Amino acid sequence: MPRASNPTTIDPALDAAALLRRIGFFGLFVILPVLAQVARRATVILAPIAVVLLIIASAIDRRQRPVRPAVSRLLTAPAFLAGMLVVLWSVLSLTWTPFLGPAVERLANLAATIGLALLGYFALPDRMRSANLYLLPLGVVAGSIVAIVLGLFGAHLAPPGIDDDGALDRGLILLILLVWPALAWLRSRRRDREALGLALLVALALTVQPDVTQIAALAVGALAFAITSYRPKLGVMLTATISAALLAVAPLLPFLARPIGAALLGPLAPAVLSLKSWQKVVTTDPVRLITGHGFETALRGRLVGMLPLNAPTTALFEFWYELGIVGALAAAFALYASIRRGGRDIPALIPGAMGCFAAAFTVACLGVGLTAIWWLSIIAIVIVVFVAVERGQFRTSRPKVAKLHRLRED
Repeated sequence: MPRASNPTTIDPALDAAALLRRIGFFGLFVILPVLAQVARRATVILAPIAVVLLIIASAIDRRQRPVRPAVSRLLTAPAFLAGMLVVLWSVLSLTWTPFLGPAVERLANLAATIGLALLGYFALPDRMRSANLYLLPLGVVAGSIVAIVLGLFGAHLAPPGIDDDGALDRGLILLILLVWPALAWLRSRRRDREALGLALLVALALTVQPDVTQIAALAVGALAFAITSYRPKLGVMLTATISAALLAVAPLLPFLARPIGAALLGPLAPAVLSLKSWQKVVTTDPVRLITGHGFETALRGRLVGMLPLNAPTTALFEFWYELGIVGALAAAFALYASIRRGGRDIPALIPGAMGCFAAAFTVACLGVGLTAIWWLSIIAIVIVVFVAVERGQFRTSRPKVAKLHRLRED
């Protein structure tokens, strides 16, 4: 008699969850790097949509890690506690900031961005499928090609009367940070040639429309990547120590860097004059180095004359100007602890993590303010992406034939 067939059980809910998760990752890994090159608000709009899709998928199939242990580990992590101290000090600074309304609005946006990153973290499946993670280098390649085309032919492709709104600059910064988890994923799969080609393509995209901040960020990230690949412990220690130390002693930097800049660039160079303004801020009101001027004062202060227009627009300056020694030192410790924690993960991912930390810190030091929402959204996206890559590093190799024979004999 013919053997009865065993029909496979199909669960439409699990299929729907897998489809939603694939769409979410496709939006986060592919669509976002492409659209970020042409739309300024692509990061702020698309990232929440992708995270919502991941949350719905996790609610359906429940393949994420248990939430309660994850929350317990997070609440006891030194880096997270230090970061929460920065947020609480920012809330407390609302009592002395002269721009209460804008500060409350910006702080709410900051809280929403942190919440987005946490929700994305909790919604990630316990084990990431390789098919989803291979979308990441694909998206970086597509974004780089779009950036190259826009850099070469953007003036001819743009409709008449439309001014450059800086979308390409923001999109390139997103590529500079996303390339590191993409490289880490490819190298963890022993695809070193593809990883090298991806890095060269991103570098080519930056040279089409050269920008000092972007090129410096990629170069510093590459240096950290190279050192950590050769000496992992040394690379982690240097990245953590230098980043935290620069943030901790930032008020001393203009006094050290201005004479050097004046000798190299001349005393009237814009960068040297900006350092002179920073010196004046430090010496005029040194008591404010303790409490800071309050949240959102660095940006708004320029508009009302509290600050010189050529004052630095970097995280190093704005942390100390707005949050003082408490916020700056807490942020420095959080940065140090985060980098050291990243150096204890899977060895194959450590060089990419250090390259990303170094590149992001360079961007913050050279040209991005403290609370730009598009910048905070990029940081949140990169964190979620690195966690996804880390969860794709589980063992998938088949057991050896000899081991199979032993199991059958048992």
